[in-house]
Amino acid sequence: MMAVFSLLRECTGFEWDKYSSEKSWEKHKVTRTECEQIFFNQPLIVVEDIKHSQRESRYYALGHTDLSKKLFVVFTIRGELVRVITARDMSRKERRVYESYGEQDSKIQE
Repeated sequence: MMAVFSLLRECTGFEWDKYSSEKSWEKHKVTRTECEQIFFNQPLIVVEDIKHSQRESRYYALGHTDLSKKLFVVFTIRGELVRVITARDMSRKERRVYESYGEQDSKIQE
């Protein structure tokens, strides 16, 4: 199986479901732009979400926006597009994990 970062490198953009983007904003105050920004900032931690990957592979990412807002983003890859399913601020535990990677001067984690 191709590594998720190889798949991400092949992506040319983002695909948005109206319901998902509205839910992320209304429930968590996370914009589409913020979600997209984390994929271009380092460190970016991505893990396959095996538990929720019945019909298609799902992943979750820990990353930060251009303004350093730390986000947890669930997404899938459809063709050459990243499709964000949901996004929210990182939990305290997720922030600790994310920051420990940053302290290790880590680039991309898998």
